[in-house]
Amino acid sequence: MSYRKFGKNDVLINTLKANPESEFIIYDSNIFYNDRVAQVGQFQSASANPGNIYMTPSGHINLYEYNIDRLSGSNNLILPYLSKDSTRVSLHMTSSAFTVEELATEFAFGDRINGVYPQNTSIRRQFIATPSGSCDARSKATCGHNMYYWSLRPLLNHYGTLSEHYKVTSSFGNKDEQKINLIHIPSIFYGNRIKPGTVSLRWHVTGTLLAEITDSKQNGELIQNTAGASTGSNVSAVQGVVMYDEGFIILTGSENLFKNSKFGLEADEADQFPKWIYWGAGARDGVTTTNTSATYKNASFAMSFEAETTTETITMYARAHRGQVNYSNNPTFISSSQQLIQFTSSHVYEENQERLLKNIVSSSHIGYNEKFRRQVYISKVAVYDEEKNLIGIATLADPILKDEDQDYVFKLKMDL
Repeated sequence: MSYRKFGKNDVLINTLKANPESEFIIYDSNIFYNDRVAQVGQFQSASANPGNIYMTPSGHINLYEYNIDRLSGSNNLILPYLSKDSTRVSLHMTSSAFTVEELATEFAFGDRINGVYPQNTSIRRQFIATPSGSCDARSKATCGHNMYYWSLRPLLNHYGTLSEHYKVTSSFGNKDEQKINLIHIPSIFYGNRIKPGTVSLRWHVTGTLLAEITDSKQNGELIQNTAGASTGSNVSAVQGVVMYDEGFIILTGSENLFKNSKFGLEADEADQFPKWIYWGAGARDGVTTTNTSATYKNASFAMSFEAETTTETITMYARAHRGQVNYSNNPTFISSSQQLIQFTSSHVYEENQERLLKNIVSSSHIGYNEKFRRQVYISKVAVYDEEKNLIGIATLADPILKDEDQDYVFKLKMDL
């Protein structure tokens, strides 16, 4: 094996921009993502829990895709772990994670502490009835602010340059005092940001479209369109805003969309007429059929948007020039029954320079040996850094036969 240095134009770095689409359907406390159905496997059958090879609830993504189609006891789950030492590092991956004090007292040095895979995520709805309240600066426990809203509050005024509807206090109301429907969208679904002009939220009743809001102006305002059984009084009204970079949707629309029947859309409230502040009920917010009325199942919700993602890719051209890359470390490259060492002593180690290479040139005639030509089979291309540390290996599906009078270029591409 010999090293070859990449030439001036052999390494190219490009940025790939994409706009993948995401669509979520929320019905009866279940989330469905991009119309994906449960895919069963060898260990995750239809009767298993959760019953799909990604081992996540419906509408969730398995982060890093650890533990695919596994079952404890059959092909055991992989898991993260660390050993207790003096660094006081602990695993905080679930709501039941132990505290620093428990780490210090319940484990001895050298004990192994296990975490849990897979990690998964999906969208989440949060109904905030009282965004802001009195707060004792000396005690976080007695603070009346909703901390999810309070962390986003400074950014709302920052977005106010796009629209007055973002601002905490404006002629459209005071968000500190309004009921807020906060939709959390994890970044794995939108990449760098949500693409402006692509957000759509839809409300269905027994399968019929009741109303839709979109950011048609691309300035974050979610404007209601004329649709279905809408009352018409709130058509073209702004019902909320989108925080494109942070992945949040804030809905504040409190006008009735439908006056013919009420729905059980909040666990702590009586049945309500449809309003945008109740959109998405059941999306990991604790609202279920057991704590609402039977009419809850009449409502379903849909959300779609496009993401903006950038992926840095590196393309490398590994060149095998004519007359080069014509030696192999494979033992069969040398003809058998030859002496390896020419001379050795306490000061000298010399290999036999007269060893013959095996002739592998194929002949089209039986019993005839073609004239010897130096040939090798290239099966792998290894990539090293400047300090000759191996950073990657590209394996060819089929080895390539290279004659010494041939030139080859191998194109290697990798996401950074």
